[in-house]
Amino acid sequence: MSYINNIDGFLKQNRSFFEYLKEMEESLEHIPMKKIVEEAGGPENVAVISVDVIEGFCRIGPLASPRVKAIIEPIVEILRKAYDLGVRNFVLPQDTHPEDSPEFAHFPPHCVEETEEAETVREFKELPFFNLMKVIQKRSINSGIDTDLEEWLLEKNPKKIIVLGDCTDLCTYHLALHVKLFGNAKGYHWEVIVPDNAIATYDLPVDIAKKIGATPHPGDLLHIIFLYHMKLNGINAVREIV
Repeated sequence: MSYINNIDGFLKQNRSFFEYLKEMEESLEHIPMKKIVEEAGGPENVAVISVDVIEGFCRIGPLASPRVKAIIEPIVEILRKAYDLGVRNFVLPQDTHPEDSPEFAHFPPHCVEETEEAETVREFKELPFFNLMKVIQKRSINSGIDTDLEEWLLEKNPKKIIVLGDCTDLCTYHLALHVKLFGNAKGYHWEVIVPDNAIATYDLPVDIAKKIGATPHPGDLLHIIFLYHMKLNGINAVREIV
């Protein structure tokens, strides 16, 4: 069964949904970090998880993207704000693939263990509290598969969990949903917060994708679609954390 028999008709039929997406994005709120901490009952009840902000997605390698590199500074600001208010629960799930990773059948080889691509970006390392950040090496798009993320979450039991990083429709999406759904399954009322200005995904236009034999990836469209889907699943999407 084909759901798109006519492009113009399909777009017309779904125009109201695209208008909704625009309204949703425009209505996203700015939320103060101080409010997050206070509503959580203190900084010990807040966690910040930043996924895949590593050199292989920001500066070097086949999957590096300027769109992703641009979120480094907003994330650094969030980390600083959280630390200044007493938050000490920081986690960095990061791609660390073996050379023969099955994932390389679908994406170009990237972020192989013990290479520069798999390194945390230098802006994070320069933070005076970088030593407090727990780095979790992951081998799949989902940060919760075959890692100790779930164990850490159960140990800390944070009331509010801020999710940052890349890519919006891949590792960020899977991380935010995994945390939210894992909490639901365990009976925890965890609030997962995703700030729009501190997540991003790459862009690969159709014409270029066809030339190189890759799958097209419209960055702006997929960013807003997956932000919507996170919101649909109970995740608190906000404009930014101030």
